[in-house]
This record gives sequence, C-alpha cells and structure tokens, in this order.
Amino acid sequence: MTRRTQQMGEFLREEVIDIIRSEIDDPRLGFWTVTRVEVPSDLRTARIYVSVLGTDAERKVTIAALRGAAGFIRGHLKPRMRTRIIPDLDFRDDDSMEYAEEIDRTLRELKGVAASPQGVSSRSGGEGDRRPTRPSSPPESAQRTAPPEAASRLTPSERSATPSTPEDPA
Repeated sequence: MTRRTQQMGEFLREEVIDIIRSEIDDPRLGFWTVTRVEVPSDLRTARIYVSVLGTDAERKVTIAALRGAAGFIRGHLKPRMRTRIIPDLDFRDDDSMEYAEEIDRTLRELKGVAASPQGVSSRSGGEGDRRPTRPSSPPESAQRTAPPEAASRLTPSERSATPSTPEDPA
C-alpha cells in the first residue's frame, strides 16, 4: 500500500464509523467494529473489514445490514470527501480475531499448557519467575560533586548551588 492509499483508508475508516454511529438506526446492527479499510491504488473501491461480536447468524445479519446501507453511507461520504471519486464500499466480515484465537488454542495444545480462567498459563507466577529489579535512581553516595579546584572557577551564585565535598578530618 502506498502512503496515499493508507491515508485514504484511515480517513474512510473514521468517516464510515461516524456515519454508521450517527446516521444509521438499524436494529439488525449488532456490536460491530471497523477493524481496517483496504483501498487499492485506483481508489475506486474500499474493502471495509468489520468485526462483529456474537454468533455466526448475528455476524451475517450485521454484515448484510451494512452491505444494504452501503449506498446510503456512500452518499453521506460525498460531502465529507474532497476527491472526485467516491469509492464503492464492500463490507466484509473480519474473522482475524477468531483466527488468532484458534492459532493460540492450537499452540497451547501443542505445548501441553492449559490456560487458567484469567488467560495466564498455570506455570507462571512461581517463585522462580521473579527477576531482580534495578534501582530507579543511583544512591546518594554515587552522585557526583564538584572537585575542590573547580569551585574556584565558579561564580558565587554557582558555588552556593553546587554541593561541596566533605572535608576529611585527618
């Protein structure tokens, strides 16, 4: 993707989200999220990937409702865009989250590690997992002070701001 198509995709994503939220009152729309928008270099079409929370039937109904409203959304895009071409909108179901969960589940099965209800493996949290931490600031003994010969080159106001080295009573 070129920079131009990426910018157009991000612009379309934001505007389509705004139009769906503010202009469309369709009870068929479930819990949806526009995950990404792909725009080819000719800018004539825009593939809008939508993730829908729910069952397969709810996903299909939501995607069908968005596809049915594509012309309406495109009409509302026209005054918001400063381009001659308003892309055709192609709404698609984004199943990347389900695919990622499937891969994660398969990897856990291959490792033989069962996940706890919080999503943390049962092997974590033991005493051997703790790592030493570094102090956030150096100790005061490690802080530098100006050498005595440098103090003679400082102005009186700089001398009062610079900590002096303690004298050794030897």
